[in-house]
Amino acid sequence: MPIRPSEREEEYIVRTEFERKKRLEEEKHKKLKEEEKKKLKDLHYMMCPKCGMELIEIDYKSIKVDKCSECDGIWLDSGELEAVARLEKTGLDKLFSVFKK
Repeated sequence: MPIRPSEREEEYIVRTEFERKKRLEEEKHKKLKEEEKKKLKDLHYMMCPKCGMELIEIDYKSIKVDKCSECDGIWLDSGELEAVARLEKTGLDKLFSVFKK
C-alpha cells in the first residue's frame, strides 16, 4: 500500500513548488527587462531627445556637452549642469561662444 503524504506535507510541497516556479519567472522577467533596456540604449544612445538626430559630444574644461547635429539643441548629462554652474563668468561666456552660429 503506497504511503500517502499528510495534508501538511502536501501543502508544503505545493508551496515550495510554487515558490520555485515564481523565482524562475522573476529571473526570466529580470533577464528580459535587462535585454530590453540594452536594446533601448543601443537604439537611443547619443541621439537627440528632441528631433532624434545624432548628438555631437564637445569636451569643454572636462564638461562633456552634447549638441544636436540637426536642431542645435544642447544637452547635459547628470551632474554636468552643476559643473557648468560652477564655472566663472568668463568661462561660462567662453562655453556659450562655442555654440554660437
